[in-house]
Amino acid sequence: MENRTVNLVISTSRLTMRNIVAGVRMYLQHRTRVNAVRAAGKKNVQEEIPHGKQTVKQLIGQNQGVSNVEVTGRNIKLFEKVAGKYGVDFAVKKDKTASPPRYLVFFKARDADALTAVLKEVTFRTMQREKRPSILKQLKKFQAIAAFLPRKIRNKEKERSR
Repeated sequence: MENRTVNLVISTSRLTMRNIVAGVRMYLQHRTRVNAVRAAGKKNVQEEIPHGKQTVKQLIGQNQGVSNVEVTGRNIKLFEKVAGKYGVDFAVKKDKTASPPRYLVFFKARDADALTAVLKEVTFRTMQREKRPSILKQLKKFQAIAAFLPRKIRNKEKERSR
């Protein structure tokens, strides 16, 4: 490709800041149009392949073999967060036939090792969360303690004399 120069012509009798800003804005719009045309001509194959969370149809369409694992409903958000951290391509499908809904997580067969690391971290975080004491229980305990504490009575006459 050859290098092209861009001429920016602003016709005005008096140059103001508004005219300069309008000229720069026109130039930036021109550059974005030129870049969009160039990008349309150079479609990259990697950009078309979705990564991370996707639909089951997209995952199967990549022809790399699909496996699944069951995840409980409470841990599904945590699973999505950790799987994104590890770069696992996955799809979540909710099984509504069971009374507590089950979630089936489909993933590529080549991501099996990464998925075991994800499942280990999810179970570790879940266990850590269960070990932590409940905030509501602690709050009720401290409210009960505070109820027995003597209340401080203010003497308004002493405050006025100060």
